[in-house]
Amino acid sequence: KPEAIVCVSAHWYMPGTAVTAMTQPRTIHDFGGFPRALYEVQYAAPGAPELAARIRELLSPIAVSMDQEWGLDHGTWSVLMHVYPNADVPIVQLSIDETQPAIWHFEVAKKLAPLRDENVLIVGSGNLVHNLHTYAWGRREVEPYDWAVRFEALARQTMLSGDFSALIEYERLGRDAMLSAPTPDHYLPLLYVLAQHQPTESVTFPIEGFDGGSISMLAVRVG
Repeated sequence: KPEAIVCVSAHWYMPGTAVTAMTQPRTIHDFGGFPRALYEVQYAAPGAPELAARIRELLSPIAVSMDQEWGLDHGTWSVLMHVYPNADVPIVQLSIDETQPAIWHFEVAKKLAPLRDENVLIVGSGNLVHNLHTYAWGRREVEPYDWAVRFEALARQTMLSGDFSALIEYERLGRDAMLSAPTPDHYLPLLYVLAQHQPTESVTFPIEGFDGGSISMLAVRVG
């Protein structure tokens, strides 16, 4: 079990860079139109102010705000409640700066690499394919769109090659990429994971599948 977790969630997408620095982050229910049970979930994992300060140190000279207001949004708790159901691992969320390009995020993510040697798990929570405009609401057993399948297959092949440059410049990959990632928020967390990759490490996909035809549930593991 890790000492702590840094989570980069698609749902903390804002101007600037911030980390949650409180001792007890709140559970945020930042969504609408879902079953009541989801709004009652409380994931009471502790915060890690010392880790937040360490992240600020690692990301210098980038200005990192020590946030006391945010908490754990559903990009974080909806994933980690299944991995650590006892909520006993401290968590810090790192925001995604919406004003910066993908290459900036990849380079920033590299600065987090020392945390892995300190037994800190780095999690990116988003979706490789995430298009709600084409999502098959209310329909079950929907086949994924051809463009979604093609883009995921290309991304998987690229990740296995160890050369991630095409995925950093994903906006150049054509129509399939633009349909799969019409906005950067759910795509960019992937780059925070890939940036941790070392030449001797493998990339694996422990979870696969699509939901609603246009959301990839692919999980990417480095190491």
